[in-house]
Amino acid sequence: MKNLGLILLFVLTALKISAQEKTISGTVTADFDAIPIQGVNVIVKGTTRGTQTNMDGKYIIKAKPEDVLVFSYIGYKSVSKKVKNALEINVALLVDDNTLEEVVVVGYGTTTKKAYAGTASVVRSEQIKSKRFTNVSQSLAGKAAGVTVINTSGQPGTKSTVRIRGYGSVNGNRQPLYVIDGVPYNGDLSKINPNEIKSTTVLKDSAATSIYGSRGVNGVILIKTHNGNHKIDNNDEYAKIVENPFKRASQTPLSTFSIDVDKASYSNVRRMINNGERVRPDAVKVEEMVNYFNYNYPQPKDEHPFSINSEVVTTPWHDKTQLVRIGLQGKTYKNEELPASNLTFLIDVSGSMSSYNKLDLLKPAFKLLVKQLRAKDKVSIVVYAGAAGVVLEPTSGDHKEKILDALNNLQAGGSTAGGAGIELAYKLAEKHFKKNGNNRVILATDGDFNVGASSDSEMQTLIEEKRKSGVFLSVLGFGYGNYKDSKLETLADKGNGNHAYIDNMQEAQKVFGKEFGGTLFTIAKDVKIQVEFNPKKVQAFRLIGYENRLLADEDFVDDTKDAGELGSGHTVTALYEVIPTGLESDYLKKIPNLKYTKSEVNLNYDDELFTVKFRYKKPDGTKSIEMVHIQSTDISEASKSMNFVSAVALFSMQLRQSKYFNKASVSKVIELAEHGRSEDKEGYRAEFIRLVKSYDNLN
Repeated sequence: MKNLGLILLFVLTALKISAQEKTISGTVTADFDAIPIQGVNVIVKGTTRGTQTNMDGKYIIKAKPEDVLVFSYIGYKSVSKKVKNALEINVALLVDDNTLEEVVVVGYGTTTKKAYAGTASVVRSEQIKSKRFTNVSQSLAGKAAGVTVINTSGQPGTKSTVRIRGYGSVNGNRQPLYVIDGVPYNGDLSKINPNEIKSTTVLKDSAATSIYGSRGVNGVILIKTHNGNHKIDNNDEYAKIVENPFKRASQTPLSTFSIDVDKASYSNVRRMINNGERVRPDAVKVEEMVNYFNYNYPQPKDEHPFSINSEVVTTPWHDKTQLVRIGLQGKTYKNEELPASNLTFLIDVSGSMSSYNKLDLLKPAFKLLVKQLRAKDKVSIVVYAGAAGVVLEPTSGDHKEKILDALNNLQAGGSTAGGAGIELAYKLAEKHFKKNGNNRVILATDGDFNVGASSDSEMQTLIEEKRKSGVFLSVLGFGYGNYKDSKLETLADKGNGNHAYIDNMQEAQKVFGKEFGGTLFTIAKDVKIQVEFNPKKVQAFRLIGYENRLLADEDFVDDTKDAGELGSGHTVTALYEVIPTGLESDYLKKIPNLKYTKSEVNLNYDDELFTVKFRYKKPDGTKSIEMVHIQSTDISEASKSMNFVSAVALFSMQLRQSKYFNKASVSKVIELAEHGRSEDKEGYRAEFIRLVKSYDNLN
């Protein structure tokens, strides 16, 4: 009886303590300008529980009245706040002016040596050299407290699995974060020579999370090389882009291209800048940077599924030229108005997906989508590694727990048979095809296919055949260091689909939350644009971006030629820089007079700058429909949206090292973006401004 009383006392005490826990929210800003700071680590002191601020500087965390919240961010002084009775705690961080001599920079955060020395296990170079190791992971076995190294096979050169905090975290994907010479590393540790290592420090518990936030929840392994500047191999692949030149309207007045609603380039570039990396020029697709943002075009008012909008202003970076904006706004449907969906998740679970920013990010990202499914929607899951297989047969959206369980059970390992996975996913999607419904395969991968059909050309041939089934495709890229952007873009382009890059949960929420309909429901396919410039008013023009979406002029009226798709609520923006007639320009070279051909300009249409034609097909149609829009010669004062899109285009050209941005400064980008910030409910424009400022500080 006495024991029973003690048990009841313990239970009641535990319930009382649990009941005291409450939800705390707030905003973190910089003290000197009151601008919200994204990515601030908010940790319950003395625990591993924490979160990070979003793009608006906001956070939400559960804590008890006696808890203390610690706010930390690189370059700023950490702040501690007692919870007590507060439900909202706002913090303004001060810039940290402490001398660097007393600070150890270990990644995206700073700490003193004293702060983490007592909770870290250090393996010195002498210990590593004392035995012959084939890779860095094996050198930690038996040398660092709380570190378990699991050899997945006895074969030489195979990867070892590292788990921190003992066997309790062996089950599930618990890969620690590796940081080499201060830079997070996402590659294969077996490629690093153990003899290059000076020391390896293992951070656990609060020492890891206080510095690296949620990324350090599975522990952090800090590797320091003898040289201190280890060059990380980067096997990311991007298609080479040759920038569009100016074309003379008197000789080639037509400009023809396919629309592009992909936005992967922006989130990938954002990831590079936030990681302090050099932005690779070919990773920057101007059209995808521009189309990441919504420009508040009006909804269509006629029988067509999109509205057409245009604007002409003086070019912000060149006062002798004009900037033309052409915008499409797809009709927006509410989620409940969308037809029933037959979705097949095709998920890469190969060994290359084992990193924290791949499969570990993929799972919660897909959960955002699952939570929005309706009873009439069905989901299947196909996975592929060395082979492909079905892990979930078609399951109704009202059985969300079953779908979520299947996602939670996914583990990474093996080679990458992407072609086989695509074959199986389409076979399953076709078997359960919904007539008049939304039939789509959603592929999630880093694009590193290495078994079976794997090259860009093989992928193109495969996916062109599969699109005949009427099943659409969405392609989601994850991770870096081995990211195959060119292959994923090819798949999305040729598979009647779209391509996004998920670098964090914020982006997952944008793709699967705010843009759910556009991601899944196509309202128009094979959308082509052809602009005819009036040579009387336009001496030359240049399409800014869309280099890999160009079409031959005759393709515009050829209904067998594939083009881009437009989803519910999607917008498409295209920009041209125009050189007016009679203006001398360094961009134009003299051309010889033609002997057999004479160009004649129609003297009519004095008030027209250009005519733009659009062709599209209905999602299940085979014959295209044409729309026409005429732009006058009027030059208007730039709208707020025009200022902002100009800022994004200019910054993109700077990153691409373009020869056409007229040496405009980064401060010009910031000025344009500030003038175009306007109403920014989601904070994406504010985030862009902070991104530009961060990039400027890196250079």
